[in-house]
Amino acid sequence: MINQFGLSQPSIVVQSDLAGEFPMYIYWAVDKQFLLYSSSITELLNDNRIPKPLKVSSDGISFLLQSGVVPPPKTAYENIYILGIGDTAQIETLNGKIEVEFKHQFPFMNANRLQTDEMTPDEDLILEMLADATISRIDETKPSFLFHSAGKDSNSIALALAEAGWQDKVTLITHKSKGTADESVISAKIARQLGFKHQVLNEKDQLQHEHQRAIEDYFVQAPLPITDNVTLAYPLYAHQLPELNGANIIDGGGNDSYMVTPPNAQELKVLPLSKWFHHLSFMRNFIKSESLLNSLLRTPAEWCGMRGLTYADSNKLYPQRDNVYAHWKQESLLRNDWDLFDFKTSILTTVTASELHIRKARNFADSISANMVLPFANVQVASYFSKMPEQHLFDRKTLKNKLILRKILMERIGLDSDAMGKMGFSYDSRAIVFQNWDWILIEIEQCSLWNYEALMKVVTRMKMRMNGTGRGAGVAGRLLYRIYLLSAWYNRNKFFS
Repeated sequence: MINQFGLSQPSIVVQSDLAGEFPMYIYWAVDKQFLLYSSSITELLNDNRIPKPLKVSSDGISFLLQSGVVPPPKTAYENIYILGIGDTAQIETLNGKIEVEFKHQFPFMNANRLQTDEMTPDEDLILEMLADATISRIDETKPSFLFHSAGKDSNSIALALAEAGWQDKVTLITHKSKGTADESVISAKIARQLGFKHQVLNEKDQLQHEHQRAIEDYFVQAPLPITDNVTLAYPLYAHQLPELNGANIIDGGGNDSYMVTPPNAQELKVLPLSKWFHHLSFMRNFIKSESLLNSLLRTPAEWCGMRGLTYADSNKLYPQRDNVYAHWKQESLLRNDWDLFDFKTSILTTVTASELHIRKARNFADSISANMVLPFANVQVASYFSKMPEQHLFDRKTLKNKLILRKILMERIGLDSDAMGKMGFSYDSRAIVFQNWDWILIEIEQCSLWNYEALMKVVTRMKMRMNGTGRGAGVAGRLLYRIYLLSAWYNRNKFFS
């Protein structure tokens, strides 16, 4: 549903729900004579009251190039905004124009949790809430699929659905990664144990014509640009499994904000030092994007998942660029005296996790008219865990998190998350660039966002570095992949035509 705010209406506050299950999307007209807002990005962008073609935001493109993600409330479009976790928009009429004041307050500070003697987790209730949060969002006239791995989040949902008797109504699907990171064998074993159907989705490196067509169709429909490394895997999932189109797609994302994302051992050392290193930021104006210095010169906020091209290379590619350093410096200063666990969680989960990791799944669902279901982002689930004493969620010494989920899974299905370690979800985007270079280069060359002459110099340099070895080769491959993703989105997206 689209809501409209007009001149002289009483002031209102628009916001997302507690854990961002349903972000709010805003269109603020250029002349400030009206404003639209909705919990559906596709409904909003398709609304006839919004002039087409849409225009890109120079701020948004700058963030995507240099950081990989646009921090809310900004987006890659002019006049389009997102309200996620902790975001509010005060909307009112002043002097004959609609004005909006955006604010942010992270709602999951650890100091607000109950004390140990005030709450004991109810494991049965946790699983019941997860099952209810899933089932209540499912359209039972459509097939349902749970993106499943060996991890704690998707297995908690699978266990909850199994105990609710939903084995015959949901299929578990798993990405088969290359090498030791592959989780598909473990996933299949757990699916059999719990009684679910299971299907493996394979990674494709050498793209045939039908794969390229599926990817191009995705970019036509995807409402927002995404630079996540796994982006191209998703349209190929729908190609392998056409039943995903229009289906219920269940994803385990959405709980890191209230369960805490601890800093790792490296970050505990680097984050305090980065408060001083980032003052050498002027070097961003000169160094190459694939240089190790580009990583070391990040602000503390940028250590929370932000990385990309240097300002020097962005300046060459995109003449309208802005330098994003000032934004991340300010975000770091606002949290200067925060506990590192709150610091990392407040930035990573509201920006990187919400608008990069979870957004890629939302984008995919929107591109195939599927129903995205995020049980862990449900307000009742989030509220329950947000009060839970931290000793049940994370350990400040071992840096392990989601302790209560580890306990439940170990006791009920024998899944030892501690012994298995974090396997992660890997996708070889560098191989995609290597093996489909001619196709990718044509897409990049055709994008009118870029300064063509400078673009080709940067791309040629990165291609040569990608063909080498070491850390810089991997970075160059990922950055070429990013330039391709942004180019294909701008070239093909229906909102620009």
